[in-house]
Amino acid sequence: MASNVLATSPSPVPAATRSFDGPVHPGTRAAFVAVMVVGFAYAGFSIFNDTQQVGEQLALGVFVFLGLALLIALGFEFVNGFHDTANAVATVIYTNALPAHFAVVWSGFFNFLGVMVSSGAVAYSIVTLLPVDLILNVGSGAGFAMIFALLFAAVIWNLATWYVGLPNSSSHTLIGSVLGVGLANQLLTNGAGGTSGVDWTQATKVLTGLWMAPLIGFCAAALLLLVIRHLSRNPQLMKPPEGDAAPPRGIRALLIFTCTAVSFSHGSNDGQKGMGLIMLILIGCAPTAYALNRTLPASETPAFVRSAAAADAALTRSGAQVIAETQARAVLKQSLATRQVLTPATYGAAIAVSRDLAQRVSSYGALSNVPAQAAPNIRNDMYLVMDTARMIATAPGNRMSKADLTALTDYQKRLERGTRYIPLWVKVAVALALGLGTMVGWKRIVVTVGERIGKQHMTYGMGASAELVAAGTILAADRFGLPVSTTHILSSGVAGASVASGHGLQRRTLIQLAAAWLMTLPVAMLLAGGLYWLLLTLVRTAGF
Repeated sequence: MASNVLATSPSPVPAATRSFDGPVHPGTRAAFVAVMVVGFAYAGFSIFNDTQQVGEQLALGVFVFLGLALLIALGFEFVNGFHDTANAVATVIYTNALPAHFAVVWSGFFNFLGVMVSSGAVAYSIVTLLPVDLILNVGSGAGFAMIFALLFAAVIWNLATWYVGLPNSSSHTLIGSVLGVGLANQLLTNGAGGTSGVDWTQATKVLTGLWMAPLIGFCAAALLLLVIRHLSRNPQLMKPPEGDAAPPRGIRALLIFTCTAVSFSHGSNDGQKGMGLIMLILIGCAPTAYALNRTLPASETPAFVRSAAAADAALTRSGAQVIAETQARAVLKQSLATRQVLTPATYGAAIAVSRDLAQRVSSYGALSNVPAQAAPNIRNDMYLVMDTARMIATAPGNRMSKADLTALTDYQKRLERGTRYIPLWVKVAVALALGLGTMVGWKRIVVTVGERIGKQHMTYGMGASAELVAAGTILAADRFGLPVSTTHILSSGVAGASVASGHGLQRRTLIQLAAAWLMTLPVAMLLAGGLYWLLLTLVRTAGF
């Protein structure tokens, strides 16, 4: 298309050029629409059922607002599907291992499975980048301005880069949006630090995965291809396909396996980013039903109380000052705002709030029994103590013993389990959005990866090396709760494999890919920050 910047330049790989403009069967469109309708109906019924079970009545306006926010959040995952997942199918298509339309359906299905088995750790690693004061007040006007600024900024930049065929990272975009909102919130609160801005300790951890992804993809894929070339006794691995002929059976099985692994791992990691946003939306619109993890069994309560007592004892041994429970929350908020947590007053305030929290949870018997009016306050107390415990445990200069640090970390993790969870219907909705998105807009990115990175046609070994590296890296990151970019890893892997094969790289495409990688973070930050300011102004003008 004329609008596709990358497609305007003639490819030096004419043998690889192929058309994906075949007709789509009408039954496919009907099935696609049917799945979307059923998915939205399931989500709507689940929200209605969850709120009814806890006695929360959503006004019609709130329900409509919630539906709009969820639609945009799922739209982000839909765009993510055809933007990022196209990378997974490019190699099997350009090595003739699978027909194009079958490959995208196959990839979409395994994206769905990856989302369904994901842990949720990545979802909250991004959420924790947000300012704590906005998370605590996510149901306020500022909280809703934050959510919509994040969603609109991420979707706009993803669509813009897809439109010109650039394999941009949805993870990179979303993280940039989160940082933009955090910085804007800090500026709008007269430069206050701490809870009003970005948690740069967590941001550094998350950003490390992003800048390392291209290096890992390039170097590991190049090294793996050299190892395969040295060890393999099958010379066909290093040859490109002949015309439209399918690869030999063993090689074809390997390529299908690597495509499946990338699709599954992409779902398990990238799908969680939308989950975190959806949970923020749900907590803001229906806090009674979603503020606490009501799925935890009553048997968890005694262990929670014991863990709270152990953490209190650890803080007491560190020299905690006695703080009245009525003053403790203000002390903790101030400590988090200034990020000065290694003080006797902070320790004492954490103990006071923790004891009150443990007493209330114990009196209810389980989080599922917490009454509607108490749920938001208990969640906020959990967040205050949880973030304080995390900052104390990781702060430089902490001189706690190993046993005390273990007790504090265990308590933090139990608090996380009480507030961080993903309902099944959220996983299903995100999985459907990601899987269906894979089947829609994949063509532009597939052409870029398949034709416009290397100077010669992709060989079987190149495709397998790039995808094995991508799948392994993403699954490892998922294990540690780190968001990484499928796009960056796989595109760099294709480039590394091309260099290792001696094929060389297309300079123009590399410059455009590098430009997209460098521009994404600042552009997403500016977009999200500007939108947050605009939406917050509108909210305050309307008196919300």
